[in-house]
This record gives sequence, structure tokens and C-alpha cells, in this order.
Amino acid sequence: MTITSPDIPLTFLSDDELALINTLRADLLRDRWSLLLRDAYFNGEQLVRDLGISIPPQLKGLHTVIGWPRVGVESLEERLDLEAFRWADGADSSDLAEIVEANDLLDEASLAHLDALVYGRGYLAVGSGDCGSPDCPPLISIESPLDMTLLWDARTRMGMAALRECQSDGLVESGLDDRMLVLYLPDQTVMALPTQSGGWEVVDRDIHNLGVVPVLRMANRQRTADRVGRSEITPEVMSITDAACRRMMGMEVAAEFFGAPQRYILGASESAFQDAEGNPLDAWATYIGRMLGLERDEDGNIPTVGQFPAHDPSGMTKIIDLYARIMSAQFGLPPHMLGYTTDNPASADAIRSTEAKLVKRSERRIRRFGAAWQQAMRLALWVRDGEPPDKTRRIETVWRNPATPTVAAQADATVKLVQAGILPADSDVTLEMAGLTEGQRQRVAADRLRSRGSSVLDRLAQMSGPDTAQAAEVSGGAAGF
Repeated sequence: MTITSPDIPLTFLSDDELALINTLRADLLRDRWSLLLRDAYFNGEQLVRDLGISIPPQLKGLHTVIGWPRVGVESLEERLDLEAFRWADGADSSDLAEIVEANDLLDEASLAHLDALVYGRGYLAVGSGDCGSPDCPPLISIESPLDMTLLWDARTRMGMAALRECQSDGLVESGLDDRMLVLYLPDQTVMALPTQSGGWEVVDRDIHNLGVVPVLRMANRQRTADRVGRSEITPEVMSITDAACRRMMGMEVAAEFFGAPQRYILGASESAFQDAEGNPLDAWATYIGRMLGLERDEDGNIPTVGQFPAHDPSGMTKIIDLYARIMSAQFGLPPHMLGYTTDNPASADAIRSTEAKLVKRSERRIRRFGAAWQQAMRLALWVRDGEPPDKTRRIETVWRNPATPTVAAQADATVKLVQAGILPADSDVTLEMAGLTEGQRQRVAADRLRSRGSSVLDRLAQMSGPDTAQAAEVSGGAAGF
């Protein structure tokens, strides 16, 4: 009779799990260089290749930075403001708000959006809460693609397995590798730490039996043949950034060489370049001093002094303005956001017209990212309740308007829809179209309830006698207290 130790499944990884880990780690390492390159351009830390023609060896260490990739990415991310989650059928959304507040999602969302735009994708991991209570809200964490990867099934549009490799935060004894692996599978989540022999030791298995991998990819610029996503920092953006940096470096070099206009002297004697003891003067002392007062030669002629034309940087600035216009087309930004200006300032309507492409790009990202957030919230409800939520109940994400309409235009359009009978005046949709935020709409709803309660008490007081009116005033005062 064979006796199997009950701790073997907990302690050791199976062959299939080891194969998955090796495959996912190879995928993680393969894309790491490309991700770090985009990160360097976003942070202004990229190395600009010198062509070796106009830059002297003494200025090889000169480094110029132009922050157009950061401006372009952040200008798009700043228009992706997630405000709330709610049930599409209008039911009470307090259960969704509890999960949002427990995970601080409204602030953390900007990190996920920024990673997706810079790296091309970000990841959302869903798991059980860490408070130790059965009523603990589920945990939704934002994971970097530098630490996580996902094995994706394009046919079912679902993940098959995911891997996160990160620091162990001191869980490993001193002297050992401080890495930690977290393998996400459809039925369980496995945490493993490295061993001295070079293998992996399982320290925890969370058997959740969800049937799906609790990791979602928030991808940017997907295509049918590329579901992983692409960065907003494209090869064209990197090329134009490098070219602009080289032009700025050329301006710096020109300022060093031609900042002081070059002069020439014809017909001066050797004594003009010597001090009182006959020692030769250095070039700078000659330039700023003796050249201002020269003696006549033996024949009484005055030496001819002239000056070469100073360097004009306008040619370089025109090239940089050209690069700014090209970059604005790549990012869909108004040129003035990249520093390109004209003598005639644009009107407000012209500015809104130039922002049309940026607004449309923002709306597309809202649709794509909103689907990932909805799936993450459904997974969180699944983890909390132990069963999948009803498919007929749809979750909506509430976003701030990515466009920049004026307050007057929003109010005017809303009033016309109410007057035409298309929208009821007391609808939450009406307040949303008027430009009020989620918090403001909740306060307006509370004020309306309070106002209705006061009006009911007033009507009761008018319909009844003095005693009833006095009782209504007393109950109204108690309710206010």
C-alpha cells in the first residue's frame, strides 16, 4: 500500500507548473528590453546616438533632454479620469463602491492607464483580501508589465495562466535570492520562493476554483494579430525625439563655440599680443583687453580689426519647430502643447478643433480600458460572493468627459433636452450631462430627498389643524437633529 504525503502538493511544483513558469518567464524576459526602452524615453533617460560629425570629443558628455514623449502620453492619460462604478439597471451600487474604496481604485486607476500607454499594457490582478475576515473586500492590485505576463487565448479572449516575478519583501532568509514567483491558474494561485539548489519551493496555494485566471490585461493599441498591445511611444516618436535632441545639442555646441563673436586683426605688430615684460598673452586676455587699443605701425597705419558674423540659432529653432509639428501629428496634440507657437494666437474654437483627434483617442481608450475595469469588478464580486455575478446585470464605468466643452455649452444643451421632454429634470443622467461629477450628483440627490421631506411636512401642516402643525414642526425638528 502506497502512502502519499499530504504536504507534497503544497511543497513542490508539478511538471506542468514548472513548464508554465519557464514559458512565462521567457516571455517576460523577451519583452523586458523593449519595455525599459519605452520607460527611458518617457523619463527622458534615453541615450541619443551621436553621429560623430558636429560634436567635438570634449562635449561627448553633453546630454540634452526633450520631454515630448512624456508630454504626449500624459496629455492622453490626463483625460482618462475614472469616477465611479455602477449597475447599469440603476440598482444600488453601494457594494461596488465598497470594493472601489477598499482598493482606492479611483486613484490607482491612473497608474494602470499610464502603464498601458507607456508600455502598451498593464495588468489587473484580483484576489482575496488580506484582513483575515470573511467579510474582507476582495483585493484588486495594479501590476507592472515589467513584473507580470499573461498567457492569452485569443479565441476565447481569456487568460490561460499568468506569472508575476517580483521582490519577496524579506520573506526569504538572508543570503538567498529575494525573488518571488506567483503563478495564477484557473483553479488556484501558487506562491513560490527560490531554494538554495536553484529550484522553487511552494509556500502557499490559494485554491479558489474560479475556473478563470484572476488576471486581466489592460492593452493599448491592440490589433487582431497583436493582442498584447503597443505603446504610445512608437518608433516614429522615438526617432523624432532623438532628432530634436541632436538639434538641441547642436545649439549647445554652437553656443559654446560661437557665443562670443570671432574677430580678426590685420597689420598688428607682435607687441600687441605681449604684456609689458614681453610675455605672450593668453587668447582670452587678448580678446577682451588689448584688442580694444592697438598702436600704429612704423608707417603710421592703424591695424584693421574686424568681426565674423555671429552664429544665428534661428535655423536650428525652425528645424525644432518642424519636429514639434511632426510630433503633434503623431500624438494627436495641438502644436502649442509641444511649444510650437505662432504670432497670431489661436481662438478658443480653433483650439477645440485641434483637440478633436486627442478627444477621439481618449474616447477609444475609455471604451477599451473600461471593459477591463468592468471585468475586474465582476471578478472581485465573484471572489467575494463565491459565485459568478448574474450575467444579465451589467456594470458600467463612469468617466469624466474627455472633451473640453464650456460650462455654458453643457448647461445649454442639457436645458434644451429637458425642455424637449427627452430627459426628466430630476434624472441622474441630466446631472451627468450638465457636467457634474459623481460626488456632486450624490450631493444633489441627497439635497433633493431632504427638500422633498420638508415639502411633505409643510403640506401636512397646511392640511391639519394647529395641533397637528405643531407636532409636524416638532417631528421635523427632531428629524433635522
